[in-house]
Amino acid sequence: MLTYPQIDPVIVRIGPLALRWYGLMYLLGFAVGFFAIRARLRRTAPQIQSEQVEGLIFWVMVGLLVGARLGELLFYHWMEWGYYLGNPLEIIAVWHGGMSFHGGLIGCVIMAAWHIRRHKMPFLPVADAVCLAAPAGLMFGRLGNFINGELFGRVSDLPWAMIFPHGGPLPRHPSQLYEAVLEGPVLWLILWLARDRVRPGAVMALFVVVYSIFRFLVEFVREPDPQIGLLLGPLTMGQLLSLAQAAAGLLLWRLLPKAEKA
Repeated sequence: MLTYPQIDPVIVRIGPLALRWYGLMYLLGFAVGFFAIRARLRRTAPQIQSEQVEGLIFWVMVGLLVGARLGELLFYHWMEWGYYLGNPLEIIAVWHGGMSFHGGLIGCVIMAAWHIRRHKMPFLPVADAVCLAAPAGLMFGRLGNFINGELFGRVSDLPWAMIFPHGGPLPRHPSQLYEAVLEGPVLWLILWLARDRVRPGAVMALFVVVYSIFRFLVEFVREPDPQIGLLLGPLTMGQLLSLAQAAAGLLLWRLLPKAEKA
C-alpha cells in the first residue's frame, strides 16, 4: 500500500481569499490550451488572429465552468433539485458539489460553436485544435482531484492502493491518477499521431470516442457517486454518459465530410 501524500488543498491564504491547487490546475490547463491551440491553428488555419483565439479560450472557459456545474447538478443531483431551488446560491458553489466532465463538454461545444460562427472561423480545424489541446487540461484537472482527495477509487488490495482522507479506513484505487494518465498523455499521444493522417474533424471525433472508452473503463474501479450509486446493473452514471458520448462521437465520424482525393 502506498501512502497518500497529505497536500494542503490551499496553496496560500490571504485574509478571506485562498489560492487552491484545484483552481491553479484549471488556470494551467487553460494557459497550456491557449498556446497549444494557437500553435496548431497557425498551421491549419493561419488566417485566424491571436485575438480570436483568445476569445475562443475565454468562451470555452465560460462554457466549461457553467456546463460542468450545471451538468453535475443535472446528472448527479437531480433528486436534490428542491434543495437547490430553495438555496440558489448553492448552484454556483462549486466547492460544495463538484463539476461534471460531460456537462462541461456540452458547455464548451455550445460556447465554442457560438464564437466560431460569430467570427466566421473554420469550424473543423478549430474543433480539432481545441480537442488536441484538451488532454492537458484533463490531466491537470485530475491531478487537482487527487490533491483534494476526491473522486477516489473503490476498495483495493493492490500494492499501489491508498487510504484517502475522506475514503474511510480501507485502501482504495487512486483512480484520479489512472484518469490523469489515460485522459492526459495517452489520449494526447493518440490524437497527436492521428492529427495529420485523418480528415478535418476526425481528431474531434477521436477525442470524443477515445475519452469515452477510457472513462468507461476507469469507472469500474472508481467509487460510484454515493447519492445515486449504480444504475442499470453494474454501470455508473459516468459510464452511461460515456456510452452516450461514444455513440455521439461515432455518429460525428460518420457525418464528417470525406477527404478530398489528390
